[in-house]
Amino acid sequence: MTQSPALTGSESTAWMLIFGAWLVAAVSMLGALFFGEIMHLPPCVLCWYQRICMFPLVLILPAGLFPFDRKVIRCALPLAVIGWLFAVFHMLLIAGVIPESIKPCTQGVPCSEKVIEWFGFVTIPLLSVAAFSAIIALLVLTCYRSDP
Repeated sequence: MTQSPALTGSESTAWMLIFGAWLVAAVSMLGALFFGEIMHLPPCVLCWYQRICMFPLVLILPAGLFPFDRKVIRCALPLAVIGWLFAVFHMLLIAGVIPESIKPCTQGVPCSEKVIEWFGFVTIPLLSVAAFSAIIALLVLTCYRSDP
């Protein structure tokens, strides 16, 4: 029986960065499920699009950890960037920067409504932007910190 070689220093760093991205994605998914299932806050259309981008990351990122394969970034990074774009649009819509005439939510929960506002400025779209930004930063950092 052969053993797989241990991770080198740069691979170990890359592994930790991808693990960190997975941790952010997992906490984000649990938070979204908490808001929906425990607090009974129905998601708007833009929230659904963000979930569509975030939830698969919880499955895709560990696939690149066991065994370690940095190529997982090729699948994860586009999802994170698309989710980030939806989250930024949603945050700007709530902030009033984007006019409500462009709002995508025509049925159900309005996308421009502040469902939660902590400390006077923390909204669900802001949390989503922060999570996607952290994931993108960790994945991009993995590209620069690891050998090809």
